[in-house]
Amino acid sequence: MKVKLKVWRQKDTRSAGEFRLYETPDLNVNMSFLEMLDVVNEQLTLKGEEPIAFDHDCREGICGTCSLVINGKPHGPHRGVATCQTYMRSFQDGDIIIVEPWRARPFPVVKDLVVTRQALDKIMQAGGYISVRTGAAPDANSIPISKENADLAMDAAACIGCGACVAACKNASAMLFTAAKVSQLGLLPQGQPERYRRVKRMVEAMDEAGFGACTVTGSCEAVCPKNISLDFIARLNRDYLVASLKGGAKHG
Repeated sequence: MKVKLKVWRQKDTRSAGEFRLYETPDLNVNMSFLEMLDVVNEQLTLKGEEPIAFDHDCREGICGTCSLVINGKPHGPHRGVATCQTYMRSFQDGDIIIVEPWRARPFPVVKDLVVTRQALDKIMQAGGYISVRTGAAPDANSIPISKENADLAMDAAACIGCGACVAACKNASAMLFTAAKVSQLGLLPQGQPERYRRVKRMVEAMDEAGFGACTVTGSCEAVCPKNISLDFIARLNRDYLVASLKGGAKHG
């Protein structure tokens, strides 16, 4: 199969970008989308042209590095998979595929399809950890945790921090990401001492980084490669309300 790619090219953060059209050589339908870009880049290099810059690492849907908007949808046409898990058999021979970077002010373009997601790191630095002394590793089952809470904490921990939720949101909100990170720790006994201070600090860091407000459209949940539930946003809001009553949080 062959497809045409309409790819966003941008030299750096300060430069204006534009779409450029490329035609692929013959492709194996079982190639991943990133493998297809590798083939296109090899072709461009042989012609003496600048290859397309894009992020990638594990290519197993684990790291969250791959960050492409494909035909208007973060990570591509399928639900519950990352860009690296999207295969060329998802498209038809002769298709024109539009490939863009994440579009959000807190995610400035570094080059072509590469954006910096340091704004998410700032949210994590504000409270996405446990700093209290928890002692040595406890024996199994020595700290009672209900199965419901354990399962919910694992569901929240599945977030890979890719930022697709931000890219899909009309407000560029990072609420789903922040809610998953807050809930992951807030559901466990070790996270209780800092539970309300954590949510206050992380939400305020999210606001300071320039992310928009959540209006619960559900677009974030729809594109999340790990199917993180909107229920975690409700959980964050409840904890934030308590934090506000306890210590005067700033978030409106």
